[in-house]
Formats: sequence, C-alpha cells, structure tokens
Amino acid sequence: MIRRIIDTVAPVAGERIVEVGPGRGALTWGLLERAKRLDVIEIDRDLAQSLKADPRARNGLQVHVENVLDTDFIRLRGEGEPLRVVGNLPYNISTPLLFRLLNQRAAISDMYFMLQKEVVDRMAAQPGTKDYGRLTVMLAAVAEVQGLFDVGPGAFQPRPKVWSAIVHLRPTLKPRFDIGRDGVLRTLVTAAFSHRRKTLRNSLKGLLAAQDIETCGIDPQLRPETLAPAQFGLLAAHYSRLVGYT
Repeated sequence: MIRRIIDTVAPVAGERIVEVGPGRGALTWGLLERAKRLDVIEIDRDLAQSLKADPRARNGLQVHVENVLDTDFIRLRGEGEPLRVVGNLPYNISTPLLFRLLNQRAAISDMYFMLQKEVVDRMAAQPGTKDYGRLTVMLAAVAEVQGLFDVGPGAFQPRPKVWSAIVHLRPTLKPRFDIGRDGVLRTLVTAAFSHRRKTLRNSLKGLLAAQDIETCGIDPQLRPETLAPAQFGLLAAHYSRLVGYT
C-alpha cells in the first residue's frame, strides 16, 4: 500500500514535496528517494528527532517541528516552484487543515491525503447523494477533488476500526465559478445544509426570497443536496449584488 501511494503521488527529482505528519516515516523515505529533497512537518518532537537522526535524512530531508495548522506555506514555498503536499491527516484536524491549505493555494500545485473514508466520500460526493454537503461545495469552489482508492484497516498497525481513502486535490488560483463577495458562499451553503431536508425556500429564508432563487434559474422548492456547486455560486453572486445595493 505504501508503494501504491508513492506511485500515485509520483514524485520526481527537483519537485518541492511537503509531507504533513510523517510520524515514523512510513511514506517519508520512499518520497525522499524519488524527490531527492523533502520537507516534513511534524509536531511531535520525539518523532521529529528520530527522523533527523536517521542516516537517510542526510540525503535531503528538512524537518520542521511545528503544528501544521500554524505553517506558513507561502513562506515555505519562497521563490521556488509550487509545493506538492502529501500526508495522512488525523480526523480532528482534517477539515481546518484543508481550508488553511486552500487559503494559501497560491503556494500549492496539488495535494494527496489519506483521510477517513467517510471524509473523502463527502469531499468528492456528487449532487443528490447522502454524502454531498457543505464540505463538498466549499472545496469544489477552489479545487478539483478526486477520490482515488480505499485503504483497508489491515494496512495499519494497530488496526483501526474505520476504512481510509486517498484523495487528490488540485487547487485553482481563481474560484472555479462565481462565488460572490468574500464569505457569502459559506454563509449560504451553511444555512442551506443546516436544514438539508428543507426546501431552499425555507432553508434560505432571511437570506434570499423565493423570487431571488428563481432569478438564478433555480427552483426554490428544491432541496439543497440537489444543487451543483456552481448553482450555489449563482445564489452567492446574486446575494452579493443584493447586499451591494442596500
């Protein structure tokens, strides 16, 4: 499975690869062997020291001992090529880290992460499915997201109770569709999926009237999970214009 993940990332010499949370180095040495240079971000000082002390580290390993939620990826990139970010993300930081990385996407060319399968299913869900929701839409606004393959519990020691999956994200500098003014898309999507069984007419009450929704070419009687991400963008752009007029 380690070989399959590394083959999927397919690092080549000269690329700027950054591994998040290398731990004991399961992926680290394979990535370093191919890329010839590797930055790793590890919060655990003992694990970081163990990586530094490994003789293989002399071949181009740079260890950053810090919380990845505080990492400045723009600074880490510097004047070099955009970063390729790889990692096995803990459940508790996966969503905030994804959005932190996407907020700094000018420094990043693509990302490969292992996450709990349920998270990857939500990230890459299609409209009309049970997994489709706020996370799907917000990621789709600024990145192409593709679930790649599942990783069973037997690949880990100790064996977890849940399946994992590998996901690929390719950020875009500009939003992939019109998202209106800053923060508007998040406001509308959060409101819509807070009441996902309600129609748009009811879940967006107080933000957009039924007539406003119809102006965007969307039936206000639809439920939010039936809308494509770009349709939420239409609503956000319309709301932004309304707010701009008041």
